[in-house]
This record gives sequence, C-alpha cells and structure tokens, in this order.
Amino acid sequence: MVLLLVTLVASAAVGVVNRMTTDPIRKAKEARITEAIGKVLPPFDNNPSETVRKEGVDGDTVVIYTATKSGGETVGYAMETFTDKGFGGNVKLMVGFLPDGTINAVEVLEHKETPGLGDKMDPKKSPFSLQFQGKNPKDFKLAVKKDGGDVDAITASTISSRAFCDAVERAYKVYQSIEK
Repeated sequence: MVLLLVTLVASAAVGVVNRMTTDPIRKAKEARITEAIGKVLPPFDNNPSETVRKEGVDGDTVVIYTATKSGGETVGYAMETFTDKGFGGNVKLMVGFLPDGTINAVEVLEHKETPGLGDKMDPKKSPFSLQFQGKNPKDFKLAVKKDGGDVDAITASTISSRAFCDAVERAYKVYQSIEK
C-alpha cells in the first residue's frame, strides 16, 4: 500500500512538473528558431514564422521560412533541415538561401556530435561552416573533398562533415522544389 502511495505521489509530481515546463520549453525553442532565421538571412521586415511551409523529405520534415522586405520582395528562404548521418545521430541545421540559391549562412540548431571533434561544425567553435557562405550549390559540390566535393572536412571528423553536407544538400533540394 505504501509503495502504491509513493508511486502515485511521484507520478503526480512528474506530471505537474511536465505541465509547468511544456510552455517555457516551447517558447525557448521558438525563440531559438527565430534567432537562427535572423542569423542565416539578410535583413528582413516580416515575421518569417508566419510564412511556414513544410516539405516531407526522407521520412522527416524540412521547414521553410520566407523572409521579405516591405513591398513583398523576397530576400531569402531559411530552411530548417536535418540529417540522421551524424556520428552522434540526428543533426539539425538552419540554412539561409538568397533568392538566387546562394547560401547566405548556416546555423547549427541541434546535434550530439563528439565534443572537440564533430561539434566543430558549430560556427561558435570553428570556421568550418563559413566555407558554405556565398556559395551556390549549383556550382559548389556539397560533399567533402574525400568524396569528390568542394568542402574541407573537419580534421578527424569526416562523418560529422559528411552529415553537415547531407543536411545542407537536403535543404538545397527543397529550395529547388519550392515555388518562388
């Protein structure tokens, strides 16, 4: 009887804590997405979160945000993309494309790569992702040099580098399919 009572109290406590933290966690995630959109696109004055489109790709979803300036001129597209080919599993990126398909910037949203190695894909930790800026995948092969591409891999972290390229490539394929 005591064990049942303890289990009920613990379960109720977990339920209450879950309800209390759900909304703040959702708001923090939305803020992180909004911040990433601002980092990967040139200045805009709409709210890209109000222009969300989703594209089912490879068993998951790529989310597309369109940024415009006053007058409705599109300044770019932010793509929340993914790959499951990371050394530590799933990697999520925000890739900003200019209207002509040029990559403006890439921001890492989420990963579980090895600290000190694969986590160097994050622009705060190394300049790896900067090599994508200003490149148009039409003539910049999104693969590491070992695989015949144009990307310099992170030293001792080829798997993470390949995963990063895979996620950017997936975003570019979606970019090519959207109506502009």
